[in-house]
Amino acid sequence: MPTSKNAATGNSNNNVIPFVADGEFYFSYGVQAFQKRNFVMAVKWLKKAIEKSPREPLYACQLAVVHTEQGSYHKANQLLTEVLSVFGKEYVDCYYLIANNYAHLGLFKDAKKYAETYLAKTQQGDFKEAAEQLLELVTSLEEDDEDEWTLEDEDELLIYQETALHHIQHQEWEEAIALLEEMMQMFPDYTAAKHEYTYALFHHGDEKGAIELEQQWLEQQPDNLHSHVNLAIFYKERNDARSDDHIEMVKKIFPIHDHQKLYIAQALTRTGHYREACERFQSIRSKDVKRTKNFYKWHSIASYHTGKPAKALHLWEEGCKKYPELSEEGGPWNAS
Repeated sequence: MPTSKNAATGNSNNNVIPFVADGEFYFSYGVQAFQKRNFVMAVKWLKKAIEKSPREPLYACQLAVVHTEQGSYHKANQLLTEVLSVFGKEYVDCYYLIANNYAHLGLFKDAKKYAETYLAKTQQGDFKEAAEQLLELVTSLEEDDEDEWTLEDEDELLIYQETALHHIQHQEWEEAIALLEEMMQMFPDYTAAKHEYTYALFHHGDEKGAIELEQQWLEQQPDNLHSHVNLAIFYKERNDARSDDHIEMVKKIFPIHDHQKLYIAQALTRTGHYREACERFQSIRSKDVKRTKNFYKWHSIASYHTGKPAKALHLWEEGCKKYPELSEEGGPWNAS
């Protein structure tokens, strides 16, 4: 007959229920990490969830969303395509997510095809409005890509662009104005030139003329991003409250391309909207864009004004290594 101690021990062991982590357990941790924007840990947990439950498509879809946030659009689409091949009817949202990733990659025809497929397969899907907006955007971008530029025209335009940018960055306003006037004559379809022209005109001293031109163009195209950005900056530099009206319009625009994201982040910084600017800088994925002078300069300034001096100094020092002329501007605390 066992002793009372052994009996108690035996009963205790019989009541122990071993913990076995299943896919849902790892998935919950993956979602928590994703919500905290800790994408490395999110990927780790979600991969474990998929290992435990390989037939659960929700886990693969969530991992694809994380890859999208990381800028790994091809990885995301590979996962989503696999889900569609097995669970296509139940997971039609994958078509929209794939379309969105293709748009980020600049593959507008593929983005258009998947957005149209998504809309055809669902009447009231969660992404219906977003898919319609995406479809409208990629259709217009696809049309822009079809402009009949010859290679010689493109090479010549690129030379003009780089030269004009050099003059603007070095505040050589007369040279910039003369070159941009020539560009507007030679490349009338390259609309960015006229906005660069008003920018140079304003800083050369003809503030009234620059503002009048931008207002005139804005009446013709009320949603023109370049006009709203320039007017926001012009009015801000004149301490005119009308700057706020234009920057509010800019805040509503969330472009796909990282160059445009940088353009908006820079405008937000220059008009004193530093917190929103930092959010836009953080959304940029392209390594090429992150290595530009404007990225280092304006991200550094925005970081400094949001109480992050260490980050600001790091960005500024990295920028100075690649662009020594940046050091002449003094630092993020007094640059403009």
